[in-house]
Amino acid sequence: MMDENKQVDNTSQQLGEPTEVKQAMKSDFPAQINFNESDGEVTEEVAAQTNVPGDAATTNPETGVAATENTGVDTAALAELTQQIESLKTQLEERSTQYMRIAADFENYRKRTSKEKEELETLMKRNTILELLPVVDNFERARSHLKPQSDGEMTMHKSYQGVYKQLVDSLKRLGVSPMRPEGQEFDPNLHEAVMREPTDEHPEGTVLEELVRGYYLGDRVLRHAMVKVAAPKEDTPSTEEDQSSPANS
Repeated sequence: MMDENKQVDNTSQQLGEPTEVKQAMKSDFPAQINFNESDGEVTEEVAAQTNVPGDAATTNPETGVAATENTGVDTAALAELTQQIESLKTQLEERSTQYMRIAADFENYRKRTSKEKEELETLMKRNTILELLPVVDNFERARSHLKPQSDGEMTMHKSYQGVYKQLVDSLKRLGVSPMRPEGQEFDPNLHEAVMREPTDEHPEGTVLEELVRGYYLGDRVLRHAMVKVAAPKEDTPSTEEDQSSPANS
């Protein structure tokens, strides 16, 4: 080992190298010097090995290719993610539109069923009240015909009047109200003409009397009123016609 160091010292002295280069050659690169090469080549090799770091000396030329491939993979993944986002946006818009359509259909269904329920309740109430109206008519007829004379008859009369009043109050709470057509013009939507009376005291078509009372249920007609309507009075034959009639005969 000492013989080799001596040979290196002798070579360095011949080449005129500085002492620092000799120390580097002794410590770091004793086995890499080729003594068969020329003096210039040995110097250049030693200088290159001394100045270049170890990491730079071992640089892989395939690193640039790998980086390019990684960039291409990242671009493809980004494009795929962007496509997925657009697809999810489209699906979200479709689901939102579908939800709004279903919500509108449900609201229409709710309104329709609520209206049908109200109409059904009104129909049931109407049919029930129509069954009770003849009872009210009988109470009113009895009141107009009965004329109590004794105290006992008066007591019975008051009792049945109390029942009648209770029935009428119940109908009012249900929204039933009577018609008052006397003196009004005949309306086929409200009245049913069952009699005509010729008269010159009232205009033609005037309601003279309510024979069977009509009722409203709320703002609708529950039962039409049966009425007597005024008709034009027939003209009497003139005196001349009366006198000429026997002559012509």
